[in-house]
Amino acid sequence: MAEITAALVRELREKTGAGMMECKKALTASNGDLEAALDELRKSGLKTAAKKAGRATSEGRVFAEVAADGRSGSMVAISCETDFVAATPEFQAYMEDLVRHVAEHKPANLDECMGQPWKGDGTVADGLTQLVGRLGENIQIAGVVHYENAAGGVGAYVHHDNKKGALVNVTCSQPNQDTFKELCMHAVVFNPPYQSREQITEAEVEREKEIIRAGLEGKPADIQEKIMTGRIEKFYGETVITEQPWIKDDKTTVQKALDAALGGSAKLEGFTRFEIGA
Repeated sequence: MAEITAALVRELREKTGAGMMECKKALTASNGDLEAALDELRKSGLKTAAKKAGRATSEGRVFAEVAADGRSGSMVAISCETDFVAATPEFQAYMEDLVRHVAEHKPANLDECMGQPWKGDGTVADGLTQLVGRLGENIQIAGVVHYENAAGGVGAYVHHDNKKGALVNVTCSQPNQDTFKELCMHAVVFNPPYQSREQITEAEVEREKEIIRAGLEGKPADIQEKIMTGRIEKFYGETVITEQPWIKDDKTTVQKALDAALGGSAKLEGFTRFEIGA
């Protein structure tokens, strides 16, 4: 059997991030063969991940990063079992690596992200499995998103609890990161379900109308029509982000606030809100 030297253990630790005892155990099991020890650690990680998979993950972190030019940005949400693990340097480092991976590889969705190459060794899913093995908890990537906009900008905001965050994509003539951040804060606080009226299905609108009609029985037809119109407009104003009262001034709407701050004719191209433990 080959000698398990401190240098060999250190090399395996640097390659995998696993603990010293785990590395020494894997090297012993593989008779000092570094490549075999890597496989041994992967198998161990898979077993640990399988055992942890059913556990609840109500803790975790949301992390976002916007490019220096403000034209692109990425956000990730990673859940785990305890806040203790979420606060560890290794969890934090993984989260930062993942958001930069998303910025570089621009996955269209989480499924695509999980299958992408991870740091030259396996996939993102494989890297997550190894993290579970090292930290000993069920850890899940809850969401990833990337936006780019050369005709405007991208902004981000993560709440002080690090469990809620938003990323926005806005086309405008005068990009302003402070306004983008306020828009993200609005999304985090009010959690609007829709970006535009077009996203609301006819069935949803009709269901809302049925609820309204139930309280209009006995009123004249012309009065019913006026009330219906007003209530449906209120429904849009409560559910569509650009029509909601602005977080900084409830006397105006989100759209009007964006137009005033971003040079007029601002268009919200997209927004994503993540929340851990929701």
